[in-house]
Amino acid sequence: MQRRDFLNALALGAGIVLPLGPGAWAATASASASAARDATRKKLVVIMLRGAVDGLNVVAPVGDENYLRLRPTIGLAAPGMDGGALDLDGYFGLHPALAGLQPLWAQKKLAFVHASGSPDATRSHFDAQDYMESATPGRKNTPDGWMNRLVTALPGSSTPSRLLGIGPVLPRILAGSAAAVNLPNVAGAAKADILDKPEMAAAFDQLYAAHPRFARAYADGRAAHKEVMDAAASEETAQMLAADRGAPLPNGFPDDAARLAGLMRNDPKIQLAFVALGGWDTHASQGAASGQLANRLAPLGQGLALLAERLGPLFDDTMVLVMSEFGRTARENGNGGTDHGHGNVMWLLGGQVNGGKVYGEWEGVGDAALNEGRDLPVHTDFRSVLAQVAERHLLLGDKQLHQVFPAMPQRTPTFQVVRA
Repeated sequence: MQRRDFLNALALGAGIVLPLGPGAWAATASASASAARDATRKKLVVIMLRGAVDGLNVVAPVGDENYLRLRPTIGLAAPGMDGGALDLDGYFGLHPALAGLQPLWAQKKLAFVHASGSPDATRSHFDAQDYMESATPGRKNTPDGWMNRLVTALPGSSTPSRLLGIGPVLPRILAGSAAAVNLPNVAGAAKADILDKPEMAAAFDQLYAAHPRFARAYADGRAAHKEVMDAAASEETAQMLAADRGAPLPNGFPDDAARLAGLMRNDPKIQLAFVALGGWDTHASQGAASGQLANRLAPLGQGLALLAERLGPLFDDTMVLVMSEFGRTARENGNGGTDHGHGNVMWLLGGQVNGGKVYGEWEGVGDAALNEGRDLPVHTDFRSVLAQVAERHLLLGDKQLHQVFPAMPQRTPTFQVVRA
């Protein structure tokens, strides 16, 4: 895609007008090209898993005897066994659906921070997502998102394409005074079609219901469509869709990841990007090495590996951070799933990651170590990880850090997940 075509697409998608006549951008680019490249060379991509992914099966403590005691049907087997986790360090194992990320782990470009998350105790998807996107846990009146504040704190002039979102609507994390652009996902959730409108359905019924050749096929098609839509409207699915806030399932994420990598390569002004993916509220039939969670993790892992591959040398200057609003219960429930929890695991990928390690204060999953006797505690405030990325990767000073994270936690982690 040519630069001018890309900027035109951004302008249309965001409902904004940019001066893109012949030579308009070139007239100013020559004077500030070097400064712009320096200011935007370091990239950050944030992936939000809406619905609360089960971090205890993403990075599973397979070396803890309590793990399978708490999860007799959904726990992952030990590495080397059928359906077993992929060994990380002899104690933790990676979900086998994420096998595509093993090369990054081996290259020390992938790390995890376990027992991390928001210190706020809420188990409401909506409040917890707001707190992670505003980076002010417990404070509901914060007017902007931390990525919007971040772009204003970075050196160099802000342009609409510097802050990019991919999703159905502009997310909370990008809202604020700085310009931002939002592009639609390649993938989308199932939507009602034209025949779900009563007036259109009546017209098609009249046209085909008594048709000598197509009546049976039409009736069967309508019945099948109704069955699917009724299933989508079930209580369990409705809860999941609500928790997702319109974010699509990760099935199409590899396509989105490839497109994002192409955009970032073709336009160096894109520095910060955000993608939200839904489908992680696994209250029932979660599965272990296969099943619902595995079906979500597989395209997520494929997309992340593809993003790293397609970025090429730019991946060395890019930090990819994956987070979710909270974790899930350590003990499986009676429906073969997990309920809303507290602590979770954060993922970091990139050339500047001090990878090949699982970081964080870890006390196991014995009953005495669990928060309220049911889920992981939060030992590492997610803002501490974000601040480390902002300081060591994006090179922000103390003043800018406090601008982006106005209520920084008092306790900072002793580990360095980002190389200086």
